[in-house]
Amino acid sequence: MESMAGIVVRTLVVMLGLLLASTLVSGVRIEGVGTFILAALLLGLVNAFVRPIAFLLTLPLTIITLGLFLLVLNAAMFGLVAAMLDNFAVAGLGSAILGALIVSITSMLASWYIGPKGRVEILVIRRD
Repeated sequence: MESMAGIVVRTLVVMLGLLLASTLVSGVRIEGVGTFILAALLLGLVNAFVRPIAFLLTLPLTIITLGLFLLVLNAAMFGLVAAMLDNFAVAGLGSAILGALIVSITSMLASWYIGPKGRVEILVIRRD
């Protein structure tokens, strides 16, 4: 089970991804630190509870498109969070896909270095 520090660090990483998405994608607008915090928390909750259900319901379409539909599914979760918050706006599907990709890539890169307890972990390969 993930520790509280791990949850906080991962939320900060998602906030960084959201900041990058709002900076790099012209169709994504997020205003205010509170909105970044709420959006990061809501994105975590939506990905934990709503996305698995949506994934199961759209599994045949995902299989037919060889997994490419997952981009649309991630964009839908991104757009759902934007619809819940007043100061978070997404212009369209293309902006949602790019925004979700940026947040996903940021989280993936951070996950390589952050362990479940929220600490930076360095793997050392010893050649004996």
